[in-house]
Amino acid sequence: MITQKMKYALKALLVLADEAASGAPQALSIEQVAKRAGTPKRFLEHILLEIRDAGVIASRRGRAGGYLLAQPPSEVKLADLLRLINGPLAPLPCLSRTAYQRCPDCTDEETCRIRRTFADVFSGYLQIIDSLTLADLMRSDALSAQVIADA
Repeated sequence: MITQKMKYALKALLVLADEAASGAPQALSIEQVAKRAGTPKRFLEHILLEIRDAGVIASRRGRAGGYLLAQPPSEVKLADLLRLINGPLAPLPCLSRTAYQRCPDCTDEETCRIRRTFADVFSGYLQIIDSLTLADLMRSDALSAQVIADA
């Protein structure tokens, strides 16, 4: 499951992506992002700093300051965001790309049936999640709005 922190991050990024896609994009204050995303400002500040430090968004100081997307939505991978906010994606530490650890009770990774089974499941999950970007979330939102409008 994704955490509430991750949901707040995605909502904020969608707000910034929508602003970037508008005719005249502007940097948005933390208050504007929080209001548009429907997220608490106090949680959002820390989250946006993490995302900024990863280079996904940028911040401007001053009167017209605020946050803006630093990359096109099609280049912001959801898997990278999940790893940044939630940590490793793997269901077992011995399958993690970024936080590999041998399981303390494992005698042989090559013959471990638990590892092999979860590796197959995880591989399928990774193929899907690695292919998704912020642009896919934006399209998903547009598709949902269209389905509701057509109903």
